[in-house]
Formats: sequence, C-alpha cells, structure tokens
Amino acid sequence: MDIYMLSKRDLKSIFMAIGLVLCGLFASSTVASARVEAKIDLSSQNMTVSVNGWPYASWKVSTARRGYRTPIGSWRPKWLARMHYSKKYHNSPMPHSIFFLGGYAIHGTDAIRRLGRPASHGCIRLHPRNAEKLFRLVKKYGMRNTRIKIQR
Repeated sequence: MDIYMLSKRDLKSIFMAIGLVLCGLFASSTVASARVEAKIDLSSQNMTVSVNGWPYASWKVSTARRGYRTPIGSWRPKWLARMHYSKKYHNSPMPHSIFFLGGYAIHGTDAIRRLGRPASHGCIRLHPRNAEKLFRLVKKYGMRNTRIKIQR
C-alpha cells in the first residue's frame, strides 16, 4: 500500500502511535538519566542539592570537628540504610544513612542545634527531615545517578 493511498484518519492514527512511542521513550530515558548531586561546602557548612541540574534545596550541615576529618572528593553512594547504628561511636543512631566511603555517610542527627558548624566525627550530619528527603531522592533516581561532592 502506498502512503498516498492512506486516509487522513489512518495517517492521524499512525502519527498518534508514533507520538505515544516517542513520549514513552523520552519519559523512560529522562528518569533513567536523572541526576542527583549533593555538594557539601566544608567552609560554609552547607549542602546544596540539585536534580538534573536544577536547584532542589540548600541545607545546613555539620561535618568533622577538630581532631577528625571529613574526606574531600567526589563519590557515588555505596549503600543505603534507613536506620543505622554506629558500631564505632557508642551505637549512635544514623537515620537515613547514605554511605559513600567506608564508614563515612550523610545521615540525620538529633543534634540539630549544632548544624551549621563542625560537630561530627567525619560524617555529614543533616536535619532528620532533610536527611529523609535526600535519602528518598537517592532511592528514586538510583545510586548510579547520584554524586556526592565535598569541597573546602
């Protein structure tokens, strides 16, 4: 059958089907390539989060206090724990933990009055509500599509 012999109705149906297929491909590729980036600035004790390059949030954090260190660099999360208890530091609760390097993680804290200044043993502490938001973003978009960047 020649394309010139198709009715307007047939052509409309074909183009609608092609459009639906393309929309489905675009939607699935957008989610698969979605990118979450958490940038931690040690000097300002602040974290900025973006999703697909768009600003999502800016939160106060606490990083390593004197005598400890928070590593500088860029990582992907290695594993997640909805609730983790530190074996190294007196079974301290670490809600919504995102582990990125050995025992280093981004996690919630109950020491919210200390946010905005160094206070941890090296982890990045967040307000529990913000830790949960970040945890959900990482679960939604995947650890492979998440980047954690720590800088001075």
